[in-house]
Amino acid sequence: MQTRILTLNKTKITSLVFFAALLGVSIIAPLFHFQPITGPIVNACLFIATAILGVQAGIMLGLLPSLVALSVGTLPTPLAPMVPFIMASNAIMVVIFAWCQGVKLLAPSKEFHSFQSPFSFFLSIISASILKFLFLFSTSYIVIHLIAQKPIAQKAATMMSWPQLTTALLGGLLAFAFLRVYKK
Repeated sequence: MQTRILTLNKTKITSLVFFAALLGVSIIAPLFHFQPITGPIVNACLFIATAILGVQAGIMLGLLPSLVALSVGTLPTPLAPMVPFIMASNAIMVVIFAWCQGVKLLAPSKEFHSFQSPFSFFLSIISASILKFLFLFSTSYIVIHLIAQKPIAQKAATMMSWPQLTTALLGGLLAFAFLRVYKK
């Protein structure tokens, strides 16, 4: 019988704790039941995780908030078919942000990826947010037309349109502020 020894260094422990903290924040955010608060917080966590921990962490972090939002009622139950699309839109946002920032897509970050300039950071945020919005809006258009209850379909159409772009952009601003302080 072979015994394996797992070694954890300070960087791995710090990354794990940081991921757990961001995961906790992104899971608690949907409990506010208010998209203008929940959305920016979750999106900020995704941007921060990607900048500090890498693309894989950002994608993993983007999977749970939608399920929590559905389970606590922030996302209405008839919109359950939207959850995989919301998860995919979060992944798209993370990948585009990372790509624009020059973060390696297939390897976890070994250290904080410092962005070159505020302009490049905001350009990355805007690009990622717009692509997330376009994907989510277009897929929601299809799903919403499958919902028989028109009042719910109208509410869903509103939730999956411009508020998604706005909350992603606001999340980017929050992430920028956090990362500036974190970098110091």
